[in-house]
Amino acid sequence: MTRRRVVVTGMGAVSPIGCSMEEILSNLKKGYCAVGPITHYDTTDREVKLACEVRDFNFRDYIGPKDLKRMDKVTAFTICAGKLAYEDSGLTEEIVKENTRVNVYVSTGIGGVETIEKETLKGEEKGFDRISPFFTPIVISNMSAAQLSIALGINGASNCPVTACAGGTNALGDAFRSIRDGYADVSFAGGSEASITRLAVGGFTSMKALTVQQDPNRASIPFDAERSGFVMGEGSAILVLEELEHAKARGAKIYGEIVGYAFTSDANHITAPNEDGKWAAIAMKEALADGDVAPEQIDYINAHGTSTGLNDSGETKAVKLAFGDHAYKLKMSSSKSMTGHLLGAAGALEAIICLLAMEHSYVPPTINYRVPDPACDLNIVPNEGLDEPIEYSMSNSLGFGGHNGSLVMKRWSE
Repeated sequence: MTRRRVVVTGMGAVSPIGCSMEEILSNLKKGYCAVGPITHYDTTDREVKLACEVRDFNFRDYIGPKDLKRMDKVTAFTICAGKLAYEDSGLTEEIVKENTRVNVYVSTGIGGVETIEKETLKGEEKGFDRISPFFTPIVISNMSAAQLSIALGINGASNCPVTACAGGTNALGDAFRSIRDGYADVSFAGGSEASITRLAVGGFTSMKALTVQQDPNRASIPFDAERSGFVMGEGSAILVLEELEHAKARGAKIYGEIVGYAFTSDANHITAPNEDGKWAAIAMKEALADGDVAPEQIDYINAHGTSTGLNDSGETKAVKLAFGDHAYKLKMSSSKSMTGHLLGAAGALEAIICLLAMEHSYVPPTINYRVPDPACDLNIVPNEGLDEPIEYSMSNSLGFGGHNGSLVMKRWSE
């Protein structure tokens, strides 16, 4: 069967570094650090005091007050990012509605945790039969995909990959395959997360995954020898994937092309990655093979790069296994140094960053890097970005449970 080409024709994001493509690109070039004090709740007696929040964004610009009351913030992020992607794509209702050739893939790592926290406290106080009748349809993880389908009138497949921090990449990969292999023509795909809450941050704090650093410039520091855990981020990123001829027929703007995807499982531990990076490396190799791309063609990798000890060193090993000598020639940075870790939305936002980087010939930096780590000795583009062309890029996502996903993208050209 002939494989169809898949391009990206729309992008929308509600993120700590911006809510438009222009703002995100500008902040990438500035090396803007979104890490700051948590404002969503009082951190006086909490160890973790920093996060990457979405600031100065009004959900009511995109969602009516009645609907907003009946959804968790994670779903609200999705709908806003999805509507921004829809507007950006130039798609019309005539194309999207009542068309089973248009689908939705939206991941979330945790789902409606803010509502779970609020309604649990209400149940303890007033009795659990008094909690919101909307509790279940608000908190379940698939609701981001479902509500985006409802908001845009999409009747094709609606799915929610839940693979922790690899979820956004898996959603894009699933959407890519559905179009490439002929099951759909258009897909709205990405991820969403809203886990800067007392409960979620407390859970990650108790397992020692989050940094307790209080200096915003020394908190999210991927590949730095002094890294001490990740910084929680929030938001959503949705991309419109489209079959090439379908996009060209309507004169769509094309950001770039997705050419390869693969995923593997460490089958090792519920949270820790394989230290040797073997299965992450295999995901990278298989993604390259899937796109018929030689390792030497990759110019840039947006690393998972969480700023945790095991991830950064393990991912470095994985890249060396996958790319051999070329590992030392390519550029590999972690945009989480700017955005924090958006969990199930991370892979989608980082795919957007790769596409912007290729379109604008700019290699984003790993900011706030000071102390080299011999275990992380690749070119991580420290502190200052580079004005260089990027023909092919790779985005890696590695999730709790051992989920490894790699996506290969190409700068747009006929």
